[in-house]
Amino acid sequence: MNIDKNNYGGLSDEFSSYQNSKIVVVPVPYDGTSTWIKGADLGPQAILEASANMELYDIETDSEVYKKGIYTAEFINEKESPEKMIEAVYKEVKEFLENDKFVVTIGGEHSISFAPVKAHCEKYKNLTVLQIDAHSDLRPQYNGSKYNHACVMARIQEICPIIQVGIRSMDAAELQAMNLARVYFAHNIIDNDAWIPSLLEQLTDNTYITIDLDGFDPSILPATGTPEPGGMQWGQVMRLLKAINRRSNIVGFDIMELCPNENHQSSNFVASKLIYRILSEKFSQ
Repeated sequence: MNIDKNNYGGLSDEFSSYQNSKIVVVPVPYDGTSTWIKGADLGPQAILEASANMELYDIETDSEVYKKGIYTAEFINEKESPEKMIEAVYKEVKEFLENDKFVVTIGGEHSISFAPVKAHCEKYKNLTVLQIDAHSDLRPQYNGSKYNHACVMARIQEICPIIQVGIRSMDAAELQAMNLARVYFAHNIIDNDAWIPSLLEQLTDNTYITIDLDGFDPSILPATGTPEPGGMQWGQVMRLLKAINRRSNIVGFDIMELCPNENHQSSNFVASKLIYRILSEKFSQ
């Protein structure tokens, strides 16, 4: 079989054409404002290549979600400024949503997420954004830009309620913008699931999920631009996502901040598998 490395899952035309696909993957190789390890712009390609090596039967849901059709869009290569990148991504995601597609956006740095969130917020009423991340990303501006990756949740919070999970790194000034009742700090949650029912009560009818991969502990996903110790494990994230899917309608999600490292290629596979697991949970019901 010939595998298309620009096609999520390495799928045949039957399951990856736009017309036949319920799901659209939007790759955005942007890394314009990151401030430590560069390379997140290589993340989308690494995820797509790794995804071609997945088994397409999902054991936990006894399903094959690829049969819903997964179309991989052209890379959005706008790099002039974060503002122009956001506008380009927003327009494309909005068009896919208008065509009744389920959109998965892959990056790239976390600043990208504002664009798909904005498009989903306009389409879906009563929407909550759930963030899994090591960093709160609530700075009003950073390095002269309010669209820096360190500001993405501040921008999202201006248009939609948010819940933050796995946070373990932030500036003291960000506390002013933080609703502590809707924040689940890593040190309080990583060794138990007792907090999940409280989180579920805060969800609305529709949920958009934004995942910065540094939300995971670097022991299982070291290839990110800003790794932080003390993060979440795979099993706990899966239990959370399953619980969310039972409680609320997941309308879209994004996966950001994979920074490929040739010595840690397992991270590429974890990121690609994460996408497939969320899709499997979403569409198995």
